[in-house]
Formats: sequence, structure tokens, C-alpha cells
Amino acid sequence: MATETSLQTLRSPHLLGIKELSAEEIQLIFSTADQFKDVLNRPIKKVPSLRDVTIANVFFENSTRTRLSFELAEKRLSADVVNFSSSSSSVKKGETLLDTVNNILAMKVDMVVMRHPSPGAPHFLARHIEANVVNAGDGTHEHPTQALLDTYSIYERLGQVAGKKVVIVGDIMHSRVALSNIFALQKLGAEVMVCGPATLLPKYITELGIRATLDLREALEWCDIANILRIQLERQQVKYFPSLREYSLYYGVNKKLLDSLSKSITIMHPGPINRGVELNSDVADSDQAIILDQVENGVAVRMAVLYLLASQIKKTD
Repeated sequence: MATETSLQTLRSPHLLGIKELSAEEIQLIFSTADQFKDVLNRPIKKVPSLRDVTIANVFFENSTRTRLSFELAEKRLSADVVNFSSSSSSVKKGETLLDTVNNILAMKVDMVVMRHPSPGAPHFLARHIEANVVNAGDGTHEHPTQALLDTYSIYERLGQVAGKKVVIVGDIMHSRVALSNIFALQKLGAEVMVCGPATLLPKYITELGIRATLDLREALEWCDIANILRIQLERQQVKYFPSLREYSLYYGVNKKLLDSLSKSITIMHPGPINRGVELNSDVADSDQAIILDQVENGVAVRMAVLYLLASQIKKTD
């Protein structure tokens, strides 16, 4: 499905953000994910590719979907997996990020998949430890594997990303998914628009070379694909709109609205969905939505990322 590339591996031993990847590297991840998707559709869904590789999932923020997706990807590749949660660790006793990870590395861990509330935390870690680092989300900065699985899902649905019009709707201000998606879509030749209340659109967002609108109908009429984001209430220190009811009235996507458009569009959502707020159930569960495809593709894409980075692991005796 993905375009063939002459690359055999990624340039960096880490995946810290989409901004650092080239279009050719993204295509390499996609072509590798194609192969792993075939594996996931077999009766035996496991390969020995990462046997003898130990991966630590280090999550300083709550996560269900991303952590489970990474863990499943790691186990499908036959890696040894260590799960670490800050809520039940010495972090609560004052231990620093570097001390925490160095203690994990002392257990001979080869790769660290990390989610952290502070932007730049994975970059800091990559500069100070020997293991490969995968960014599973850093604050409101980036979420590279989510953007990769989103763009891969667009490939799968529409056959290509280049030339497609994608609108990202909702809480752009607090979303690491939005920024990573913008970078990935632009590198692959898509046109990008963002849409949401003025209070949730960063002031300088159009300086990234994208369009912005406050009008949801205008955005949906323009696009081929709408990626609907969750309202990030946990990251909002002040109220950015009067109420969830009012947000839903102006920016919620329902079937009546979709049916009134001049064309059929594809609906995406990185999850979890606030049903009845940004998406109604009649949209989330419709044939126009590829939300469950995104979940399935997340495992294949993360398998591809881990496999490609593992080829750069330096084993020591």
C-alpha cells in the first residue's frame, strides 16, 4: 500500500517527533507497517523480531490506549516488556526523571517508550541515556506515533495523502496530536486546515503554513477528511468556552450536519471520544468513521517504529 522507499532504517536511533522525520522515513515506517499488518491478520500474530530486546514503558501521565497499543506491539514482536507508572513509583517521593530512567536502565533495558507532561522531556532523556527513546506524548508538544497511525489510516482509506484536504477540529491549543499531524500531513503533501473556537486556536498557528477557520461548516465543506479532537479539559487551567453544551452546539459533529454537506467526508478521532460533545454516536459508529481502523493501525505502526529503531540498538557484552 505505501510507496516504496530505498531507505533501510531511520536516521536517528530515537523517535522524538515528526518534525525530525523526512517524508522518506515516514514512507519507510508505512511500508514496514504494511508487513506487520499482514502479521496481525494471521492466526499466529507473533514474530520473533525483537527477541532479547527489553523495552520499558515509562508513563508519567495516565494513558490507556497508547500504553496498551505499545505494549501489544512490543509483545507481538516478542520483546521483553517492563511497565512503569509514576503514580505508583518513587517519583512521588521526589525522584528525578533522570534518576528514575537510569535505575530502569541499570536493569539492562534497551529501549524506553516515554509519556511525560513536560514538553521536551523525551529529548532531554535521549541526550542523557544510551537507550533508544520513543516519545509517546510530551505535554502539549508532540505525539509522533499517533500522527503516524493517523496518516497511515488516511493512506489506507483514500490511497494517498498527497493532495488531500484534512481539517483538524477542536482543541488545537492543548493538543500534541494536532501539531504532530500538521507536520506529518505537510511532509506527505496534504493541505491542512484547523478549526475551533478562537480561544482554542494558537495565535500564530497559520505561520505553520496552514489555514484556520472558526466556521465548522466551512471546514467540513472544504475537507476530504476531518480529524476531530477531544477537548483537553485536564490541560486547561482556565475556561476557554462557556460550557460543553455550547461547544457541542457550535463545534460538535452529528449525522444531520454530515448529511447536509455537498459531499461525503471521512471522520477520524484519536480517542477517547467525548460522545455528545465533539462527536455524536451516530457519527462515531457510522461507515464514514475510521476510528476503529486507527486503533488497529496503531499496533502495526508502533510495531514498525520499534522494529526500525531496534535495528540500531548497540548491544554490549
